[in-house]
Amino acid sequence: MAKTYDYLFKLLLIGDSGVGKTCVLFRFSEDAFNSTFISTIGIDFKIRTIELDGKKIKLQIWDTAGQERFRTITTAYYRGAMGIMLVYDITNEKSFDNIKNWIRNIEDHASADVERMVLGNKCDVNDKRQVSKERGEKLALDYGINFMETSAKANINVENAFLTLARDIKAKMDKKLVRVETLCCTFYWELEYFFLLFSHKDRLSSVFQEGNNPQSSNQGVKISEPPKKSSFFRCTLL
Repeated sequence: MAKTYDYLFKLLLIGDSGVGKTCVLFRFSEDAFNSTFISTIGIDFKIRTIELDGKKIKLQIWDTAGQERFRTITTAYYRGAMGIMLVYDITNEKSFDNIKNWIRNIEDHASADVERMVLGNKCDVNDKRQVSKERGEKLALDYGINFMETSAKANINVENAFLTLARDIKAKMDKKLVRVETLCCTFYWELEYFFLLFSHKDRLSSVFQEGNNPQSSNQGVKISEPPKKSSFFRCTLL
């Protein structure tokens, strides 16, 4: 069965319990909101396929439990994640303070080049705000992470957040692809140069022998260039 997508990105949602990770995921995957709070047990996931730059990207998004008792299970899913969203609740100061702990978890368990984004969720409840937008922006800036405030309930910036993270992952992958193709082509050009020298080793050997012959020391030595040949290379990544 042929693939229906060009890329597969594994994303992870992490953060304290009750910050709205499941609601954010449900809004993005189903375009719906459920006001009933049901704590995630262990881990769950949703899938949605998007299109970026003419490419179909399948997003496999894992929703993790925020409780400490599930931490051993959830950290196992950090490995292989290409993008991680750190979610806090703007009406809960402690959930914001714990973002630094979640960042340390990423540094301990995820790959070094994983894309990260901080989300300040529930921005529609501005009258109960405990964490200013400026504090969220500063935290993200200190760690070199993208930042957005979102609301799953009011559907604010949820779509934009996932698309931005996916776009950053794709840009990083494309950059790596160009680097590998460049190395591949450089290798083949050097290989071609080696075979060119090897194919004319007899000619070069005779030239050096004539140059070391005393009888020909006063005579000029003319080295004729081998006929140029064009080479065409195609670098294919398997």
